[in-house]
Amino acid sequence: MPRAATTSDAFNAIAEPRRRHILELLAHEERSVSEIAAALDLGQPSVSKHLQVLHGVGLVTQRREGRHVMYRTNAETVRTIHEWSRLFARHWRGQLRRIKTHAEEDR
Repeated sequence: MPRAATTSDAFNAIAEPRRRHILELLAHEERSVSEIAAALDLGQPSVSKHLQVLHGVGLVTQRREGRHVMYRTNAETVRTIHEWSRLFARHWRGQLRRIKTHAEEDR
């Protein structure tokens, strides 16, 4: 089965580490492209392309402030990813409890 395009699926969009770094940075405050580029030591064209992808899948919103475009995370879309990944967190907590119990039994 072909993989969904990065530009149409939030999960594929965040598979790229630089996009995750951008989201982490934007989680704290709204920023412009130049602020993101400086904070992450990336070129502005690269940051703009990543932001286009993140905006296209709804993970960030944008607004104009004079000559600058300001970006921030879209909490609703991020929440969807968080809720889905939480299912796996429960699984791993259970696995870790079983490993701990097994390790303690071997003492």
